[in-house]
Amino acid sequence: MKDLTKYPFELRPLTTEEGGGYLVSFPDFNECIADGETIEEAIAEGQQALISVIEILETKGLPVPEPGSYGAYSGKFVQRIPRSLHARLQSRARLEGVSINMLATTYIAEGLMRKAA
Repeated sequence: MKDLTKYPFELRPLTTEEGGGYLVSFPDFNECIADGETIEEAIAEGQQALISVIEILETKGLPVPEPGSYGAYSGKFVQRIPRSLHARLQSRARLEGVSINMLATTYIAEGLMRKAA
């Protein structure tokens, strides 16, 4: 199974008419979308949808796109931060029961959603 964390995704808030919450989609897969009430829930549901789509493609003997094949996004960037901030992030991630990468991804996504709104 491919490393699902390497697949880029897009996240947007859903309007009240659309039911509210957030929608996640994967540019590498035309019809792989999911939603959730919160950003975290939408991302988690998106990962489950991605697993299902990849399993179906593999079962049918169809090619599975490589991560980032839709665009030129590696999904990786390096950011130097003060040790004190790193310690606070690590502590918060431990409290939340998630990796520091997932916590940072969630914070970034939340910030982008606030800016878009």
